[in-house]
Formats: sequence, structure tokens, C-alpha cells
Amino acid sequence: MTDAAGAAGRPVALVLRHDSTIGLGNLGPTLERHGYEVRFLDAPAEDVTGIDPLAPDLVVVLGGEEGAYETDRYPYLADELDLLRARIAAEAPIFGVCLGAQLLAAALGARVHPGPRKEVGWLGVELEEAGAGSPLRHAEGVRFVQWHGDTFDLPEGVERLAGSAQYANQAFRRGDWLLAVQFHPEVTPEIHEDWLAAWGDELPEYGLTVEGMRELQASCGPAAETASAAILGDFVEGLARRGELPRAS
Repeated sequence: MTDAAGAAGRPVALVLRHDSTIGLGNLGPTLERHGYEVRFLDAPAEDVTGIDPLAPDLVVVLGGEEGAYETDRYPYLADELDLLRARIAAEAPIFGVCLGAQLLAAALGARVHPGPRKEVGWLGVELEEAGAGSPLRHAEGVRFVQWHGDTFDLPEGVERLAGSAQYANQAFRRGDWLLAVQFHPEVTPEIHEDWLAAWGDELPEYGLTVEGMRELQASCGPAAETASAAILGDFVEGLARRGELPRAS
């Protein structure tokens, strides 16, 4: 990964990844369709400080098992927070997923902390009024994968877009350049199977089974992938309307 501009002048989306099983998934084709060159940085293994925080046109921060507050245990998270704070100060576009949303909340000065109980399964989110007028409108009536134990206080200066019965803060934005979601819009059947293999032994605690999750993926997954592509697509179209990036062809 370098800081150079994308090939043929394409905008660059830098994806900060924390775990090989928690990838970009179905969000990748949406970025590519909108003209982005997608580059990855594996935060646990690569030097985050070697990145010019403002060089990428978009930064996407994915999930992970780390806690955003565990910077002593995972020093690279402190480096990521510095990168995110620099981008926030410049209003440079960022999209955060799960841990990514928690890191954005922390970078904006909010408390991130363990919740009382993990939120696991194929679950819907409840849109706020602001969410209905945002890219999150595509989440209405759709069930997405939730698999997290941490949560965050809502940062000052953002709009809450969605919540759930268990956790009030499921999505927020600042302006048209920062969007964060606690749920997992990236999940494909392949990612789902990887997660069942890695963490399926947790499911009985939440009244779930591996086979039941597979059935839910079959019934809920296609709508979730369609909604996820629309959410990210609307977000990056908003960036294009700022006059900074090209629209999808």
C-alpha cells in the first residue's frame, strides 16, 4: 500500500482491516462500481503511522474482536485513532463498520465500553427521523448480522440514524462525509460461514444454532446485501455531489 493516487486518476479507498475473516465483503463491488481503487492495510501487521491520513479519498474501517479502548493491548488502535482524528479535523470521508464505528465514536471524544450482553443474530434496526432521510433509509425492514459486545455513547456533533432494542446507537453520521454503522453490512455467505466456524460455539448462549443462522442467512442475506450496497452507494454518491469524487458510471 502506498499513498500514491489511484491508477488513471481513480479515487482511492483505503480499507483498515483487523482480521482476515472480517473483510470488505459485498461492500467491495460497490466501491469499485463507483470508480474506487480499493487498497487494504492490515492494521495488526502493517504500520498505520506510515500512512498520510489525508491521502486516501475515503477510509473504510472494518470490524474486529478488539475493543476501541484497548490501546495498551493493541497499540495499532492508538495509531488508527490518530489517523481518524486527523481525517475528522479535515472533514475527510470515513465509513466505519462495527469496531470501525466504535473507533470513530472514540475519535470524536465519546466513551466506548462493553455492553451488558452481546448482540448476536440477524436483527433489524429502528430508524430515527434523521436516518429516514439518510443512506440508512435502505435499512428499513431489513435484518443484518449483529455480532458485538461493545457499544458507545453518542458523540457530540453527530446525528443518530438508527438504534435497536438492545443498543440505542446503531448508526450515526456527521455531515455528508462520515457514516458509522454498528451492524455488519459487509456479510456475504462466505463471510457468514467463516464467522460460524470461528465463533459458532457462542450461539447457544443467545438461543441460536449454527443451522438456524444458516437458515436466516438464506432468507435474510440477499435483502441485506442489496440494502448494504444501497447504503454505501448513497454515501459515496453524496461524496460525489460535494464535487470531490466522480460519480459511478
